[in-house]
Amino acid sequence: MALGPQEMEDPATGRRPSTCAIRSSSKALLEFSCEIVRERTFMIHTAREVAQYLGVELEGDPAAPISGVASPERASQEDLIYVDSWRHLGRAAASRALCLLVKPEMNVSGKTLLRAVNPKLALAKAAAWLLPPAPITQGVHPTAIVSSSARLGAGVGIGPYAVIEDGVEIGAGTEVAAFCFLGRGSRLGENCRLHPRVTLYAGVQLADRVVVHAGTVIGSDGFGYVFGEGRHWKFPQLGRVEIAEDVEIGANTTIDRGALETTEIGAGVRIDNLVQVAHNVSIGEHTVVAAQTGISGSTEIGSHVIIGGQVGIADHCRIEDGAVAGAQAGIPTGKTIRKGQTVWGTPARPLAKFKEQYAWFARLPELAERLRKLEGGRSKD
Repeated sequence: MALGPQEMEDPATGRRPSTCAIRSSSKALLEFSCEIVRERTFMIHTAREVAQYLGVELEGDPAAPISGVASPERASQEDLIYVDSWRHLGRAAASRALCLLVKPEMNVSGKTLLRAVNPKLALAKAAAWLLPPAPITQGVHPTAIVSSSARLGAGVGIGPYAVIEDGVEIGAGTEVAAFCFLGRGSRLGENCRLHPRVTLYAGVQLADRVVVHAGTVIGSDGFGYVFGEGRHWKFPQLGRVEIAEDVEIGANTTIDRGALETTEIGAGVRIDNLVQVAHNVSIGEHTVVAAQTGISGSTEIGSHVIIGGQVGIADHCRIEDGAVAGAQAGIPTGKTIRKGQTVWGTPARPLAKFKEQYAWFARLPELAERLRKLEGGRSKD
């Protein structure tokens, strides 16, 4: 059952932390009774245990120790590294690591091998198992301001100087770090993590296991104006933002609320740092958006789409499932990128056409010289 802030207490002391007082002294930061040491604990596993967890074939010493993951250059004997191309095999063989994740057809003498079809994916899964996140700091910090009408689930952590307004709901196991602001009526699911200085405007909805990195603002007004009578009139921005489960959003990204509808981010989406998502945009499941991309209003992006860095997407575009927009592509207003299509350049065009045109562009000096000579020859006749 969810608990209000006044009902939460430190299980070790039985004391209930204040939710309204702001203490300016540093002593308040040090005396938070629910504070725990935020350090990772490293457990040593064996190669057999890791292979069993990943469901991969093991060749070599089943008792070889594994406590972490690393690059070949920085690996210790207990680190697991991966190799997914033949050109990197020599680097891995020369590393200190005892255990390697390799493709089934690869062989390295003197190493314990874990054979996986996709070694990089296997390493990501192994890292999540070997190095779980540090436990959150549970309880409400004395300097936080939490409305009496907010509802906090079990095991929630509210950091220093966070502000939680009226009607906010926070699911069990969620962490709200220092200086975060949660506007009235916003809702967070279970096991979310808001890093320092995240701002959620009123009514923003986050599902379970959403991670938002520092400085990101979600739910601010979209850039909507109507020109008339010699001036710009603000168009109402009355919608909200809904973010589905397992989404991760980078630092200093901005996601605007809908004007009259909802800005929607689908399950499993990954949004990089410094991305702008405008009002009424919808992004489908498991799409990735790289840094410094701008997505204009009312654009629809499908599932499993890849959008490179610094892509500019004008308003009312449609990018269908599985499409790819290469770095710095410029997609004009209203354009549709078809399912599975890869586009590049400005204005964005199919990759094969872009390469062909770019090759001709690189030859312009040569062609200009040939044209100059031809024109010069004609003038002499």
